[in-house]
Amino acid sequence: MHLLASRTHKWLAIIVGAQLLLWFASGALMSFLPIDRVHGDHLVDRKAVAPLPRGVALVPPSVIVAATGTRIETVSYRMWLGRPVAEATTARGTRLFDARTGALLPAPTAAQAQAVARAAWRSNDHPSVNVELIDRASPEYRGTLPAWRVTFADPDSTRIFVAADTGRIAAVRTGTWRLYDFFWSLHIMDWKNHEDFNTPWLLGFALGGLGLWLGGAVLLCMRWPKRRRSSASG
Repeated sequence: MHLLASRTHKWLAIIVGAQLLLWFASGALMSFLPIDRVHGDHLVDRKAVAPLPRGVALVPPSVIVAATGTRIETVSYRMWLGRPVAEATTARGTRLFDARTGALLPAPTAAQAQAVARAAWRSNDHPSVNVELIDRASPEYRGTLPAWRVTFADPDSTRIFVAADTGRIAAVRTGTWRLYDFFWSLHIMDWKNHEDFNTPWLLGFALGGLGLWLGGAVLLCMRWPKRRRSSASG
């Protein structure tokens, strides 16, 4: 019985120790990678905003409200592919309107999604692209669906996700991001979706690591050499 308990403790220490090594290694790598590079900011400028031109007559929000036929939460005006548009958010989703006429615009097409991605592309190279519509969430993209995935044939295998309702860039994924995400999945022990850090595996190994630490601390205290007090001679 004692031998079985000793072997069980040994294997538990090896397994928990391996996960501790993965935690330290993944944490070190994620701390080492610059977050701008992980986000792909060196390749894609997704924060660029074109100002609305002066002198352009825009329809009031009341016209957009009347055109939607449902309750509107927000209405905002912006430039999109060289034209002013009104973006209306409702309980049924978000739609685009022509900001000069108030007419409802069709959903962004694959060609328009490619144009959005090309406009945000920062590199001097002009690689070929492939555009496809996705309607299922994945570890790589869990944003608004459906969305256009614009894949660039560059060394980083850059993918730009453009929301199919607003035409906005929803996410940018590069080789650096995928490496970061892989180590993140190891760090939180969610190997499927890469987002749940409350998994039973993580809780179990965390408690196992804590138990090993407490056991080691107890053994250290028990085996710590005690100073012998020398009795003072009279």
